Amino acid sequence: MAEFTLPQNSKVKKVKSVPLSSEAGNTKKFIVYRYDPAIDENPSFDTFEIDLDKCGPMVLDAVIKIKNEIDSTLTVRRSCREGICGSCAMNIDCVNTLACTKPIMEVKSKVRIYPLPHMPVIKDLVSDLTHVFQQLASVEPWLKTNESTGLTESTQTVDERKRLDGSYECILCACCSTSCPSYWWNSERYLGPAALLQAYRWIVDSRDRATEDRLDQLDDAFKLYRCHTIMNCTNACPKGLNPAKAIGQIKQMIARTR
Repeated sequence: MAEFTLPQNSKVKKVKSVPLSSEAGNTKKFIVYRYDPAIDENPSFDTFEIDLDKCGPMVLDAVIKIKNEIDSTLTVRRSCREGICGSCAMNIDCVNTLACTKPIMEVKSKVRIYPLPHMPVIKDLVSDLTHVFQQLASVEPWLKTNESTGLTESTQTVDERKRLDGSYECILCACCSTSCPSYWWNSERYLGPAALLQAYRWIVDSRDRATEDRLDQLDDAFKLYRCHTIMNCTNACPKGLNPAKAIGQIKQMIARTR
C-alpha cells in the first residue's frame, strides 16, 4: 500500500501555547498557523486562549485581539470588517471564509485558523494572491464596446440587469478558487472559479460587445473545462454566490455556438 508523507520542511510543528494570565469563565482556544519566510524554520501552530467576554463576536475580532494584546508579530490582512473588501479571507475550521463575518460561536470546539490553501504564504495568515489576480486580468473584466456613446448612457432593461445578479456581487476574496481541487492541481492553466465568475459577469452583460471573443478565449480544455462541478466553490463563497452554475452556463453558451 502506498504511503504519502509531507516533505520534511513542510511538516507543521507546535511551538507555543499562550494561556490566559487570569481566570476567566468564558474562554476559547485559537490555534493559529504561523510561518515566517525570513526564518529558516518549518511552519508552526501557536495556541492562544481568549476571554470571549472581552472580545468581539467574530473570528477577526479575536485575531486582532491576539495581535494587539498578545503577539504583535502575528501578520494578518484585513480592511473593511464588513464582508465587502475580501481582505480577511482565511481557512477557519477547515472552511474558506471571511474572518470578519465568521462568528466565533459557530465553531464548536477550538478555532483553527490557516491561510487560504494552495497559495504561497507571504507570512502567517497572509496568502499571496498574485496569480489569482493575474488570471482575473486575463479575462479582461471590463466593458468592451465598439460604439462611441459619447455622453450617452448605455442603458439596460430590467431583465437585462437581472442577468448580472449573482455575479457582480463577487468581492474577489479567492475563497472559491482556493477551495477547488481542480484549481489546486491545474492552477497554471485552469482559470478557477473566481476568474470564470467574473468572465461570466461580462459575457451576460447586454452592454458588452465582445461576447463571442470572450467565449472563444475560454474555449480551452484547461482554462474552462477543468471544472468538474465539485461545488466546493459554491459551498465556500461567503457572499452566497454560485460560481459552479456560472461556469456551467459558459459551457452551455460555447456548446450552442459550435
